[in-house]
Amino acid sequence: MYKNIKVVAMDLDGTLTQHKTPLSAEHRAVLTELAQRYTLLMVGAGQVMRIFNQLLQFPIDIIGNYGMQYGVYNAETREMDIKRDIVAHCNKEQVTEKINALREKYGYTEFAGETVEFHPSGCVTFPILGTKAKGEDKLAFDPDRVKRRKIYADVVNTFRDYCVFVGGSSSFDMAPKPYDKFYALDTYCQENEYTHSEVVYIGDDYGTGGNDEAVYRSDFRYITIDNYLDFPKKVRDLLKQVR
Repeated sequence: MYKNIKVVAMDLDGTLTQHKTPLSAEHRAVLTELAQRYTLLMVGAGQVMRIFNQLLQFPIDIIGNYGMQYGVYNAETREMDIKRDIVAHCNKEQVTEKINALREKYGYTEFAGETVEFHPSGCVTFPILGTKAKGEDKLAFDPDRVKRRKIYADVVNTFRDYCVFVGGSSSFDMAPKPYDKFYALDTYCQENEYTHSEVVYIGDDYGTGGNDEAVYRSDFRYITIDNYLDFPKKVRDLLKQVR
């Protein structure tokens, strides 16, 4: 089934770990076994160093910020060498106006902290409950993503210069176009002379608005995962594959 695969690429939160929690010893052992057979690649929404630290410095190359960052693991220093770190211009005033208009339209005018979060890369987060909302409130807000998916098309239409994702538990994440995980993975293949057929991607966020959706709907082979605890089971066939 996985004949000719050379690269195993994957998401982090929800796929390999619980959201923003350290890599477990069990899953580290599975990654170590996979690394003996394949080139491993992490394709993340967050910054390279945040992902690297969450992985407890596991030796793996990391794409961050939907392709705006790229880090290569240095076996001698055991650190990440940042090879790409793109910063995009962001019109903060315009973005704020658009988000506030969406709040007025859908009744999300009460929030804690700031109305929008601007990231150093030029990426943007629209935190519906605000930047300082309580964790329990965020978790309870939209666990099935129904609320956000109802307005997702409008948010996409409002921010036409961005790739828009249903992020976290109560927000929308936005990266300047063309940066999304498909673009990031396709660029990696071009730079490293891999074909799409030589790559398999593992991800949990493949539904409407998910940040893995672009890869899921592409020609890359894709392994869906709905519970990170199932990761060892999901890669069992990859480990059985004779190369």
